[in-house]
Amino acid sequence: MNWLLAAGAEQKAEQTANLAQTWLERNFGHIVLLAIVIICAALASRCVSVVMKRTLEHTVIPSASIFVNIVKAVIWIFAAACVLQPVFGINPTTVATALGVSGLALSLGLKDTIANIVGGFGLMLSKVIQPGDIISIQGITGTVEDITWRHTIVADRTGNQMWIPNSVLNTTALEKIPPLSESAATVSFTVRGGQDLDRCAQSIAQRVETATSAMMLPGKPPVVQFQGFSPYGATGQVVMFAKPGVAASDMQDAATRALSNQPYLVQDSAD
Repeated sequence: MNWLLAAGAEQKAEQTANLAQTWLERNFGHIVLLAIVIICAALASRCVSVVMKRTLEHTVIPSASIFVNIVKAVIWIFAAACVLQPVFGINPTTVATALGVSGLALSLGLKDTIANIVGGFGLMLSKVIQPGDIISIQGITGTVEDITWRHTIVADRTGNQMWIPNSVLNTTALEKIPPLSESAATVSFTVRGGQDLDRCAQSIAQRVETATSAMMLPGKPPVVQFQGFSPYGATGQVVMFAKPGVAASDMQDAATRALSNQPYLVQDSAD
């Protein structure tokens, strides 16, 4: 009995091996063609990506990844169309017709994704924003690092990245900020009545510059501005300019500590 079972198992294994060999012989050409197309598409996608990134850096066209991704998608779609008929026996026209019929259902299910893709194109082609721009939207301020299929990546001075949907940027008011304005940090103060404002301004500027020298934008010393009067004295602010990578809050903290307990400043309005 065991001998019969062993013989049956061996026969089945031999039949399976023969079937696999027969299938491989029949489809060897298809497998080779599929492998060649995949390798060529991968190489073309990589080469085109590198060339486009370098080319866009030297043109007026924004070098956002959305353009590179579109070209890479076209390459892979063309590669798929090349192997559908010879490898899988599927007519590309049939696939295109089926996609056209199901396009409405897909558009309804992917309406948010489509809105983000269209929004990204609108932002780039109209040059509303480009990589490197400094923007402020809904209280978020940072530098545009990239515009992808779905999101715009914005990085603030602390290095935190925010992924904002393109559709939001397309439908919400945003502000483009010059680099110098984005680096500005302010600390308000009140000078007691009867003080020499010029001397006070000079003292404030010196103290703040000393305290923030390591965080200050080179060539941009603090600026002291008087803005008006209050029941306690002359009001004003000191404007500082932070170098890249420095948070405005850190600079404000250092300046406030430097001005603390100065006799010519009102430290407590109750006094």
